[in-house]
Formats: sequence, structure tokens, C-alpha cells
Amino acid sequence: MGGYSSEVEISLKSGSVVYKHLNREKYNPYKVHILKNKWVLVDENDNEYPINKHDFSSEINNKKISFDCVFNAIHGTPGENGTILAYFDLIGLKHTSAPFYQMALTFNKRDTLSVIKKYGIPTATSIYLNQGDEINLSKIIEKVGLPCFVKPNNAGSSFGISKVHNKEELIPALNKAYKEDSEILIESFLDGTEVSVGVIEYKNEVTVLPITEIVSENDFFDYEAKYEGKSQEITPARLTKEQEKKVTDVAKRVYQILNMRGFSRSEYIFVNDEPHFLEINTVPGITEASILPQQANQAGISLTELCGNAIEMALNN
Repeated sequence: MGGYSSEVEISLKSGSVVYKHLNREKYNPYKVHILKNKWVLVDENDNEYPINKHDFSSEINNKKISFDCVFNAIHGTPGENGTILAYFDLIGLKHTSAPFYQMALTFNKRDTLSVIKKYGIPTATSIYLNQGDEINLSKIIEKVGLPCFVKPNNAGSSFGISKVHNKEELIPALNKAYKEDSEILIESFLDGTEVSVGVIEYKNEVTVLPITEIVSENDFFDYEAKYEGKSQEITPARLTKEQEKKVTDVAKRVYQILNMRGFSRSEYIFVNDEPHFLEINTVPGITEASILPQQANQAGISLTELCGNAIEMALNN
């Protein structure tokens, strides 16, 4: 848990929830904080013990602690973008996420959309910019229309995202996004019901969890809406049977197209009853209030079972 991005505090919460809910009759869990300035094992009394990067072990009172499996609860860099998972692969340590390449691909919104579009999955109209590129506001607006969304390409938890209503708001929105990333995605506004779909490997099968409808009190599903109660998250979503079947089928297909493993949560907006793919989160929040645990609970899967299953899938992989 932890990480090097703006999502560090959310990750520490997610990791602590996983630690709390793991079945102690089956597992002997340890909290490991991966931070920019230190990698440490943290005990019950908040004592810290350095992680040996040679084999990802630690030592407490002259006793070496080695691990069978890593539960990856790092949102953002280096857990969700695959960096640390490549290292785990090199040292032969199993983990609960997809392979590092799939994680790197899906963390990059632009690359994910490029793959998804090839399979005929509907998406918003989009424009890509890199820092330093010439900015032609009229051309951008001509292609994506107004309102539109400006997003950092590699960031989560809605950090750096703006909804732009007029031409004057576009440059400040680009500057805000560039604070999070040097690559930017500008997307057309899709007006319709927004849903979040959890897809996981559960007992060796790709399983689509009950769908959540997102009703934000703010202009869109931003950080406040996600983490500070400024939204309604309705599970199961208020969809017709046809809508539910369509988005369930698409979400499962996207999971398989992208060769995912472990947890995922993807966002869709219905336009004329067709679900349009927005993005996929491969280390979704795992606090008690997070969407994926809510969906699992609706499916009769407890947090203890959800987290334990992820470890079993990793160990058997």
C-alpha cells in the first residue's frame, strides 16, 4: 500500500481495510508501505522494518520475513501502472494483479481506448495532447464539442480532471491536467446514465458483479463525489434488463480483450441505450465505502471472501 502518486492516502486506507479483513486462520498478513523515500514493513505498533529490495523480505528481531504473495493495494504509481509488478515477476513473487504489461496498458487511458476501439466498443470522441504541443482551441472544440472533459492520461481518483463548459475554461483545465501528467486526453461529453461495473476473477471464473449507478451532486464524478460523499452510488443500478445485459456483456468482453486478472472496475455511460466505455481501474478502492466492495456485498461476497479469493487466484495462477 502507499505508492508515489496523489493517491497515496487512499491506497493506505485500502491496504488497511484488506489487512483488517483477511482471514487470520488462513493468512498471516503484514502491512508493507511502498513510499518514495522508503519501503518498510509496518507492525501493529507502527514500528518500521526496512524491506530488502533484493528479495522483498524483511527482518524483525533477527527473524527473516518472506512472503508467498503480495496483495496489491497501490493505486497509481508504482502498483497500478505495473512498475512494481515487473519487479515482483523478476524475483518470482506472486501478486493479486494482472501481469505488469496489462497493468501498464490499462493505466494509460489513451492506449486502452486505442485497443478497445479496435474491437468496436463505443467510446467518447477524443483528442490527445502532449506537453509542449501546439494548442488550437478552435480545432479542439470543433472535434469534441462543449462541454468536454480534460483528463491527465495517467492518473486516478479524478485528480487533475476538469469539465470544460466554454472556450475560456480550456487553458486552465489543460494546465491543471498537466500538473498530474505530461500527456492529456480531451473527450466529448456523453450525456446519459453513468454506471460502474466491477469484473473480477472469482473462483476461477470471470465474474461481473452487480452494477452501480453513479449520480454525482457535483458537475461530474470528481474526487469530492468519489470520496467525500458528494454522490449517490446506487447498487444495483436502475437499468432496464436490456441495458443491464448490454453493459454486463461489454464489461466482461473488455476484461477479456485487455487480458485482465484480479480486480477491475470500469466506467460506462449509456447514450441511446448503448454503453460507452470511459476507463478501467485495475486497483479500485477497497475501503468499506468503495464501490467494488459494495458490489461484492450485493452479490453475497464479504470483504473477507473478496480479499481471500484474490490471494487464492494469485497463488493458483
